[in-house]
Amino acid sequence: MSLIEGCSQSLTWTQAQELVDQWIRNYGVRYFSELTNLAQLMEEVGELSRIMSRNFGDQSSKAGEQPGELADELADILFVVICIANQTGVDLAEAFAKNMQKKTSRDSQRHLSNPKLQKLTGEHVEGTD
Repeated sequence: MSLIEGCSQSLTWTQAQELVDQWIRNYGVRYFSELTNLAQLMEEVGELSRIMSRNFGDQSSKAGEQPGELADELADILFVVICIANQTGVDLAEAFAKNMQKKTSRDSQRHLSNPKLQKLTGEHVEGTD
């Protein structure tokens, strides 16, 4: 599978990690240091924040400012997160599964009883009086 073909299909976390690693080896020469990748991640999150505040928040665009593409910024963030996972030995499939289990165990009832999170249908949520 070529790098381009690999990007055009649904990927597992493991496949995504392998694809990013292959890209780094073929085109990126080597991984940036972990701290540099952290800085890159913060930069990409900042770019996402700008798009979100302009498109969904109260902030307006500056004169001549080109709107960014939400999907592209999310993909940039995912790429850097995968780089950090690869270089620190984190298996994202395993980590994500464990994290979802933790959230489910911890939060299975917490959000259901939060009056600030009423269902979108406008239904009354029991215990929110």
